[in-house]
Amino acid sequence: MSGEETLALAKALMARASVTPDDAGCQQMIAGRLLPLGFEAEWFLCGDVTNVLITRGGSGPALWFLGHTDVVPSGPLEDWTSPPFEPEVRDGVLYGRGACDMKGAVAAMVVALETFAREHPDHHGQIGLLLTSDEEGDAERGVREVAATLAKRGQAPDYCLVGEPSSQAQLGDTVRIGRRGSIVGTLTVRGVQGHTAFPEAIDNPVHRVAPFLAALAARQWDDGVDDADGQFPPTHCQVSNFNAGTGASNVTPGAAKLTISFRYNTHWNAETLKAELVEMLARHDISDYTLDWRVSGEPFRSPAGELRVAVAGAVSEVLDVTPALNTGGGTSDGRFIAPLGSEVVELGLLNTSIHKVDEFTPVADLEGLAGVYRAVLGRLFG
Repeated sequence: MSGEETLALAKALMARASVTPDDAGCQQMIAGRLLPLGFEAEWFLCGDVTNVLITRGGSGPALWFLGHTDVVPSGPLEDWTSPPFEPEVRDGVLYGRGACDMKGAVAAMVVALETFAREHPDHHGQIGLLLTSDEEGDAERGVREVAATLAKRGQAPDYCLVGEPSSQAQLGDTVRIGRRGSIVGTLTVRGVQGHTAFPEAIDNPVHRVAPFLAALAARQWDDGVDDADGQFPPTHCQVSNFNAGTGASNVTPGAAKLTISFRYNTHWNAETLKAELVEMLARHDISDYTLDWRVSGEPFRSPAGELRVAVAGAVSEVLDVTPALNTGGGTSDGRFIAPLGSEVVELGLLNTSIHKVDEFTPVADLEGLAGVYRAVLGRLFG
């Protein structure tokens, strides 16, 4: 399997400025490569979001790679050493927006699928690739919506291998076997604005919320999860924003607004966390408030299965690395596929430079990742 081929495809994808939710033709390019090899494409066009499921074969177990062709904005162009959408190799490293998150991994997936299909034209089972252009954005009309359609059909892959950049210090050192849940609450506590010299005429919401905030910061939510299927770190809460006041030193605020972010394990779900926060507010005598929630995703962790074994074995075989299995990091689109009953595992490139200026991946890692993906296919279908 040619490393030059993976690099060439990665560069071709990166040259398209597919800032979420614009796919900029990336998925059509990929379909154009795979369809002549016996793959079929089903398009899910959801508003301005482009999704495609490209599969080959039908009977037997199914493995779908899962990726996204959208990228985050580049930021100021003058901050980049070379233009973000003009991929460039310098000293064995590929630079440009999407190098590791995640057009490099998508290129590796495509080359692995092409190679396997040529080598095993009569393979059993189904191999495929699900792509979206709405992973870096709101993630409302991408895999979330496709998964809802699949659920209505009763259709799901047995195995789903997500290409998010999981590796920490070297390629393959970390494999995600799940992800924590993510929920954000916007709390607005109302008071009575007034002159600081007349405390009897005011109700300062900052003073009212302070004991609650101290309790929230000090709370240990759980001890994490550690069982036969793997580990989850403890649930934690962070206040990411706190706003109050008019800017004047002699005026108390009429409201205090907090943004509260939870990353949580399977001890909780969105509804139980919401209920617990409401109870905490009541215990601190806070009643005049509004609390709005945005749920990014519930925690998921697939039981240990054949895909986990195949991925760990392929990493060891191809890279001579024993990967750590964990549920760290943020969220991924795997959270929408896991509820379908699929075993979900994540393996991708180094995450050192994701979303940063001069995003990069070592060129050798592109070939290495394509080799691992090809080895996974061989272990499951060869």
